[in-house]
Amino acid sequence: MVMNLKRCIIGISLGGLLIANACFAAEPAEVEKFVNARIEVGEMMMNYFQGGGPAGGGQQPSPEQMRNLGADIQAKLGKVLAKHDLTVEEYRKRSPEVFADEAAVKAYLNEHPDLKQRYEALPLDRMGRGGSTGRGY
Repeated sequence: MVMNLKRCIIGISLGGLLIANACFAAEPAEVEKFVNARIEVGEMMMNYFQGGGPAGGGQQPSPEQMRNLGADIQAKLGKVLAKHDLTVEEYRKRSPEVFADEAAVKAYLNEHPDLKQRYEALPLDRMGRGGSTGRGY
C-alpha cells in the first residue's frame, strides 16, 4: 500500500514536471529570432567598443559623455532589434525566458554551424551566458 502511494506520488510529480517543461519550452521561431538578435547585438557591441570605444581610448568619460554614449547605444540597439521585430524592452524581458531553454538554443545552433561560430565568439560575461554579470544582450 505504501509503495503504491509512493509510486503514485512520484508519477504525478514527474508528469507535472513534464507538463511544466512543455509549457516553458521556447518556440523554435522564438529561439531563432532571439539567437539571431543576440548575435547581431553582441557583434554590434564588440565593434562599438573596439579600440577603446567612442568615448576615447582608455579615458574615463565624463557624465555627459556617458549619457550620450548610453543614448547612442540604445539607438543602435533599437535598430538592430527592430530587424528582428523586437523592441529593447521586449528583448530584455523575454530573452532570459528564451535562453533558459538551453536545449532549444543548442539545437538551433547545431543546425546552423555558421551562427554557432559567431555565437560562441561573443564575450560570455557580457552576453548573459556563463554568468549573470552582463546585461543579457
